Amino acid sequence: MNQVSTPDASADGLVLGLELIDAGMLARVGGKAANLGETTRAGLPVPPGFCLTTEAYRRAVGPAGLEDVHGALAATGDHDLAALATLAARARELILGVDVPPEIAAAVRESYAALGTDVPVAVRSSATAEDLPLASFAGQQDTYLNVVGADAVLDAVRRCWASLWTDRAVAYRATHGISPSTVALAVVVQRMVDAAVAGVLFTANPVTGRRHEAVIDASPGLGEAVVSGAVNPDHFVVDTATGAIPEWRPGDKAISIRPLPGGGTERTVLPPDSGPSLDDAQVRELAALGSTVEQHYGAPQDIEWAIDAADKLWLVQSRPITTLYPLPDPRPGLPEPDGIRVFLCFSLAQGLTRPLTPMGLAGFRLLAGSVARSAGFDLPEPRNGPAPYRQAGQRLFVDLTPVVRSSVGRVIVPRVFDIMEARSATVLRRLFADPRFAVTTRSPWRLLRHVVPVAAKGRVPETLLRALLRPEAALQRAESFGGRLRASLAVPADATASERLDHAERILGGKLFPIVPAVLPLPALGFASLAVAGKLAGAGTNSGALQAVLRGLPNNVTTEMDLALWHLATAIRAQPAAAAIFDGASPKELARQYRSGGLPAVVQSGLAGFLARYGHRAVAEIDLGMPRWSDDPTHILGVLANYLKLDDPALAPDRQFANAAREAEAQMERLVAVAGSRGGPAGRLRARLVRGALRRTRMFAGLRELPKYHIVEGLAAVRKELAAVGAELAADGRVVEADDIFFLDFAEAHRALAGASFREVVAERREAYDAELGRRRIPRVLLSDGTEPEALQAAGTGAAAGVLSGTPASAGTVTARARVILDPQGAALEPGEILVAPSTDPGWTPLFLTAGGLVMEMGGPNSHGAVVAREYGIPAVVGVPDATAIISSGQVITLDGGAGTVVPAGD
Repeated sequence: MNQVSTPDASADGLVLGLELIDAGMLARVGGKAANLGETTRAGLPVPPGFCLTTEAYRRAVGPAGLEDVHGALAATGDHDLAALATLAARARELILGVDVPPEIAAAVRESYAALGTDVPVAVRSSATAEDLPLASFAGQQDTYLNVVGADAVLDAVRRCWASLWTDRAVAYRATHGISPSTVALAVVVQRMVDAAVAGVLFTANPVTGRRHEAVIDASPGLGEAVVSGAVNPDHFVVDTATGAIPEWRPGDKAISIRPLPGGGTERTVLPPDSGPSLDDAQVRELAALGSTVEQHYGAPQDIEWAIDAADKLWLVQSRPITTLYPLPDPRPGLPEPDGIRVFLCFSLAQGLTRPLTPMGLAGFRLLAGSVARSAGFDLPEPRNGPAPYRQAGQRLFVDLTPVVRSSVGRVIVPRVFDIMEARSATVLRRLFADPRFAVTTRSPWRLLRHVVPVAAKGRVPETLLRALLRPEAALQRAESFGGRLRASLAVPADATASERLDHAERILGGKLFPIVPAVLPLPALGFASLAVAGKLAGAGTNSGALQAVLRGLPNNVTTEMDLALWHLATAIRAQPAAAAIFDGASPKELARQYRSGGLPAVVQSGLAGFLARYGHRAVAEIDLGMPRWSDDPTHILGVLANYLKLDDPALAPDRQFANAAREAEAQMERLVAVAGSRGGPAGRLRARLVRGALRRTRMFAGLRELPKYHIVEGLAAVRKELAAVGAELAADGRVVEADDIFFLDFAEAHRALAGASFREVVAERREAYDAELGRRRIPRVLLSDGTEPEALQAAGTGAAAGVLSGTPASAGTVTARARVILDPQGAALEPGEILVAPSTDPGWTPLFLTAGGLVMEMGGPNSHGAVVAREYGIPAVVGVPDATAIISSGQVITLDGGAGTVVPAGD
């Protein structure tokens, strides 16, 4: 392969030949060099070259005096772009002013000479936080092409070092929380390929996610024209399984970047209609090379390539494609089913965009296993969960392929998601036209044989009959369920760690799912009664008229919780000295004072009472690994501070809620009147039936939140037992700290109690978890070949007109400033602002009390956020794609909750 062997040109390894570098040397050579070294050692066609290590960078720039810049950057917020730019410019100035130390210069000259006499080279930056599996820093530092001569190479090396401190690189690191003192720069020097044609190759389709499609962009000349966006390249899509080229889109290829004799590059104008830059054989050769590289790395790759005048293909660079969503993990001990599969993200359906901790995922495997056993499914290993349960990107997915291929499933499941997460329902329905998912099951028997035993065991028919005939008794029975559940969750105070761990598994594996059939039939009956009332009332009862009955619902534990917190704020406001502490201290400091018992009595006792009842709740509360409010009340204290800013009595949430309830009761009477307007016995009977149906709607619909409320109580009890186990493991040195137990699963926790150390495992998982926290794009539906069906759908016409469209959730129109909040912990929402969020669960809803409106990227008309918004009378639109990216905090927007639209003011 004509690889030039470059010696270790310095006793302390300042320069290394690419053939001496492997992936384990990342901290020494940076991401680009580590990848090039790995591909070189794999025998792939990489141009020869060498790398100046990070030790060379540190030795060279050490005298530059960057310590003060490091400190200033660490103290500068990532939004202060002007300050970051000033500090970046200072760092570049300092580095460009240093002389390359003699030993480094000598090592570079020796290695450069080994490549040939005055050979043209590319000098590329290789940062230690670059080209990593979960974060691509590509393009943040500089590259210099067609550098000729040792002196020119040394100058380019110095400029690469300085480019570690470009404005864009500094801002990028600040945004991603990377400390300036932890980064260093290596520099790769490679023989230039005088490319006839060059470009980029993705071994998986980065737009649709399809793993069986390679995507190639190509243009004549050096690849810089494609990478920099200077041209519209030829675009090829290759089916790597068959070698077919289903798509070729010609680009204008207006210019070509070519090397100049003696160094540097020039841009030349290309004639129009120059034809494709690659023939079919070259396209397939590139795709085959990509498959080889992907197989070597075990992950899809983003590859830069070049073909020289002799038609030889060269691999210039390879790095992971960081934007692809991971495929679902294989099921332990079970073969993968044949054919393409459909996976739905259950995490998003629960209003959760963030990843779950390993113990949170393990808990859901046990809980899902409990559901499967109740339905009569075979479950060989409960800790692995049922067959449909899958994990991808540390989030919950469900294999819905049997549902999509069932005529009954196609009717029921999308309708459920219409009210839970409407866009997921839309994506699913569009899959029904795909011939790969043709219906294979038409009989309802398979469903009934699993549902009927659950309904019988949960006494669902009895519950529904009681609700119809004796609704107050049914309500009282549902409300008493919580007390019985809490009694079953208790564990003796002297229980051993092993007994606590076993008890936690028993709770998840058997005690929580019975909550669902015991309580859920009541809110289901409530919503069904609303539909029946609409049918009976007849003309004039559109969906808006019916939805108005759902405002200010009683018996909703989530709204009761929010109002309880508001009443605490009211009590605090009545004592000015107590209210004043919220102006003078941060929520974190107030939480510290609360734990030490140092808050004013009205705050200390009031918060203690609130947490005694609702402290099991949290943001992202379905994850066992998330602290409960009783563990850390910082968020609640921040919400209280926000409530205290609302001084307009007319906007008081309890008054708003009471008004909403009165309006709903009035609307109920109007519907009754409509039903009886025909007169006579039939009209009176119709009015009586409508009144009874709507009365049950008002009584039972609010119970929608109760099953999850009780399940979260159970999860909090499990978390408490796990925390005790974690404390013992930390004391024994099996893990570093007690919370590390949430980065194990149950089997591992048992092994840790038996003496195994999991310190390194936890460290690796924490790092992976922290990386996943930064992922913003989560597919609602994911196919087993990586396809994200939503990405295939054309953008709506509303978006082109500047209108964001979603699902109407709560009627009303409001124009106000938007506040984009990605995480409610510590968030500040000024009274009257429109909350724009990716999704919400009950942990978010305390923010709703002072919000002027709500926009969510996920959700349906009966998701948590929509229900609470209606009850507070807040206009809301849910299921608005990319709302948190399109809308900016402070931007004035008009939200129409009845039409389901969001419009920037003035558009």
